[in-house]
Formats: sequence, C-alpha cells, structure tokens
Amino acid sequence: MLNIVIPSVELWDEKNEQFIHTKERKLQLEHSLVSVAKWEAKWNKPFINKKEKTTAEIIDYVRCMTITQNVPDDCYNYLTIANIEEVNRYIALPMTATWFTETKKKITTNREQITAELIYYWMISFNIPMECQKWHLNRLLTLIRVFNEKNQPKKKMSQQELYRQHAAINAANRKRFHSKG
Repeated sequence: MLNIVIPSVELWDEKNEQFIHTKERKLQLEHSLVSVAKWEAKWNKPFINKKEKTTAEIIDYVRCMTITQNVPDDCYNYLTIANIEEVNRYIALPMTATWFTETKKKITTNREQITAELIYYWMISFNIPMECQKWHLNRLLTLIRVFNEKNQPKKKMSQQELYRQHAAINAANRKRFHSKG
C-alpha cells in the first residue's frame, strides 16, 4: 500500500474573480489486479503494455488505485509531478523476495495481450485464492510465474551436460579414492 499526500493548492477563479483554496488530501493507493480491472473496464484496452499512457489515463489509474473512501473527483486534478513519480516507483516495486534465473533458450514472441481477465484465468487455473487479487500486482504475477515454473515438466539434460556431470563425479571419486581411473 502506498500513502501519498496531494498538497493544498491556491487557485484563481476567473469567473468569480476570487482565490480558491483546496484541502490537502491523504490517499491510500494499491496497485492490484482489482485496480487494473477497473481501469481496463473504463479505457477498454490493456493496462499492462509498453505503450505510453496519456496524462488522463495515468490520473485515472491513480483514481482506480485509491482505496481511501469518499475522495472528491476534483482532487485528482491536483496531483503533483512528485505524486506521479512516487506512484510510478511504487508500481515498479517487485514486492517479493522471489527472483528467477533466466536461462538461455530460444526466444519466442508471445503476442498474447495480458489483461485483467487473463490474470484472473491464471489465478483460477492455479487455484490461487481470490483475496490475492488485492495483492500488489507484481507480487501476484510472481506467484503465478512460480506456479507455472513448478508445474513445468523436468528438463532433460543435454548430452554435453551429462558428460560434464559424469566427468565431475569421476574426478571427485579419483580424488576420494586416490586412484587413477
């Protein structure tokens, strides 16, 4: 969960020719599957992609992330650049101690768009409890990847790896038994 503070702002109302003062707002935000699903339902496009988002899309995602109750819609108009940078840093956090070793294998391009519905499908396929939809999205995606990796069939050793393993065992046995062969 991320807590941000939208500072108070003093604005000039040209119509009424007077200053308007906004209140400081404290918001609690959560980058979760629920937030992504809300955003995708409104914008009708995948949230998880490499395309730049417009300012309106970014501000609306902050609105979708908000778990604080009864926040006036106009307060999102006063998000600062620092607020947006803080939100982006939070979205990028792994939120887990799990990491993966990337192995060299032929690169396949999977053009499947990752959407909230696809992530829900993965959750249901792996019997991941629905309360995990409120986890930080990167943590949930890591859990899904763990399930996927653990459910893969064991990889057979290549002939070269097998030869190396036998050579290492033979060398260890020669050393252990003080023999030459």
